[in-house]
Amino acid sequence: MPQIYGYARVRTDGQTLDAQVAQLKAADAEQVFKETVSGARRELAQLQKLLDRLGPEDVLLVTRLDRLMRSTRDLMNILGTVTENGAAFRSLADTWADTTTPHRRLILTVLGGFAEFERELIRTRTGEGRARAKAAGKKMGRAFKLTPYQQEAKERREAGETITAIARSYNVHHATISRLCA
Repeated sequence: MPQIYGYARVRTDGQTLDAQVAQLKAADAEQVFKETVSGARRELAQLQKLLDRLGPEDVLLVTRLDRLMRSTRDLMNILGTVTENGAAFRSLADTWADTTTPHRRLILTVLGGFAEFERELIRTRTGEGRARAKAAGKKMGRAFKLTPYQQEAKERREAGETITAIARSYNVHHATISRLCA
């Protein structure tokens, strides 16, 4: 007999799973797999246990997509596993994220493709912008902490003051002054 399995996840111990569990139970989840771990980690033990348990016509239910995955690729990989098991997927807050009907599966696939395409466009544009900036002589990265006082620090070093003394007066690491004076 098909079952509805819920999956609830929070990032830290300071957060509570209670609201997610209540929503999943209200949506007829018979069993809820709970996890307290960052979605950035690849080892989501309870999610893996849930995916291994899914059978034909079962449903994986979450309150929101971000509780399940952190990227479109993660979503597509998880949905691939769900589909291989003959099961379906549904998100309570994201009604378009539902594979229980053919039409909704199509919508989810198309939207996932658009998201992946947009991510690649952003990556390409960002890379091109960085390359143009570097070619124009722009220094990439964070600005020096001493920007308003760089000339003064250089003059002090040229006058013979030690790098450590200069760094201490500005409350920065001596490497910052070394880079400035290099």
